[in-house]
Amino acid sequence: MRDKNREKRQARLNRHRRVRSKVFGTAECPRLTVYRSLGHMYAQIIDDSAGTTIVASSSLKMELKPASGDDKPEGLKMRRSTAVGEAIAAAAVAKGIEKVVFDRGGRLYHGRVAAFGAAARKAGLEF
Repeated sequence: MRDKNREKRQARLNRHRRVRSKVFGTAECPRLTVYRSLGHMYAQIIDDSAGTTIVASSSLKMELKPASGDDKPEGLKMRRSTAVGEAIAAAAVAKGIEKVVFDRGGRLYHGRVAAFGAAARKAGLEF
């Protein structure tokens, strides 16, 4: 089982390297990168030409309550992803950034990554 997990991780890292060789953020069109851990979501808007992070957001400090009050809330990770997408888009629009290039970190555009992207688009980012 360990070899299977190692292979999946290596495949994701290979996809990430392949995408990063083509995706580059500039001052006019910075790179929106997303990282998905088991429980949280992290996002940054980066100007690669200057090597600086313009805006960052994560779900670590967001106060999201369980929907039904259970110990195991349904959909909490999806709501965290949506909240981070909305927060990063709002911060970017406040800084005058409307167009970005999306770097999904080697992940498929599905599930939490797709929820993040949809929320960011809805809040005003274009990619």
